[in-house]
Amino acid sequence: MIPARFAPILFGLILSGIMSCIVTLVVSIKNFGFEAPMFSSWVASWSFSWPIAFAVVLVVAPLVRRLVGKLVKQPIES
Repeated sequence: MIPARFAPILFGLILSGIMSCIVTLVVSIKNFGFEAPMFSSWVASWSFSWPIAFAVVLVVAPLVRRLVGKLVKQPIES
């Protein structure tokens, strides 16, 4: 098992992988349809974009958490 202190990094890795996979797949299908070059284009795009998406998630996630914390009404403690 991975130590709990790595949870935010693992979360960012998985989230960025899934998101970049879906986005690059959609764009590749839009550009090529379900033709032969679609798969190789998608793999190339995904392998290029995943590290970028991972870095962005690691940098942006704390900022988004703070923004959401300011926008959401906190529950009343009893």
